[in-house]
Amino acid sequence: MLRGERVVGAVVGSAVGDALGAPFEFGPAGALTKAGPDREMRGGGIWEPGEATDDTQMAVHLAHSLIERGNLDLPDIFDRFQRWARSRPKDIGLQTSAVLFSGDPWDRAAALHFQAHRHAAGNGALMRATTSAVYFAGQGREATMIAARQISALTHGDAAAWEGTAIFHDLLRLAFTGAEPLASLPDILTVVEPQHRPRYATVLAPEWQPETPNGAVWPCLGSAVWAVRTTSTFEDAVRAAVDLGDDTDTVAAVTGGLAGAIYGFAAIPPAWTENLHVPLPGTDQTLHLGDLVALAERLDQGPNPAGC
Repeated sequence: MLRGERVVGAVVGSAVGDALGAPFEFGPAGALTKAGPDREMRGGGIWEPGEATDDTQMAVHLAHSLIERGNLDLPDIFDRFQRWARSRPKDIGLQTSAVLFSGDPWDRAAALHFQAHRHAAGNGALMRATTSAVYFAGQGREATMIAARQISALTHGDAAAWEGTAIFHDLLRLAFTGAEPLASLPDILTVVEPQHRPRYATVLAPEWQPETPNGAVWPCLGSAVWAVRTTSTFEDAVRAAVDLGDDTDTVAAVTGGLAGAIYGFAAIPPAWTENLHVPLPGTDQTLHLGDLVALAERLDQGPNPAGC
């Protein structure tokens, strides 16, 4: 399988997981299976059929910054996130919202929030990370994990969130090469910050079983890895993620990104991409399948050495 198939699979797969899981968010385990195939990608609640949530919207804004600036421009990413938050999206995480509306500067807002609240390890940095993982994958393990930590730190002051996002970045980097990413988890864990290594070693171990709530970064990542590890197709992995219940859109978005990188774009059911769309509140833009494919291909070109 060509690398490009895996890259497109990751970006589209993450958006598909997000949209599939959105109507079941905060619901019980098994809700997707109980609803039946006829309810897949049919929307529900505030979500239209095939509509992606804030998870993918933030991933797209992150991607646009990386592409337009030509490299990692943290103040620009933060500014784009703030403008998006002010546009009144249908959904936005409480922690992300608190940081973006705090009025504090980009390089202090998340840290100050963490100092005040001591709870800042939500999965909001992980949910948007597929696009940045594609962009930095060609730079190698160290560079892609450093970038993941820096981007996470814009909205999440707890280093646990940084480490989970860094692990995810490297899993995708490995998958794009055709390697078996889950087999490399013991090696990846050796470069995780020691303070957070035991927590991730636990949830990424083959014997670990998913738990709810899964809104924190480590059970979210652990659940996505579990979903991929215990299934053998893209479809089954994403369905398993949604059926875990609770934060279904984000767990499925992370699962879809990883499974898409492993199985490739062709493994994603066309019925799941037919109505897939990503509205960008505050603009007149709505991205559809072709736009996401083009975005993935541009991200795969990586940083511009002459960029910011």
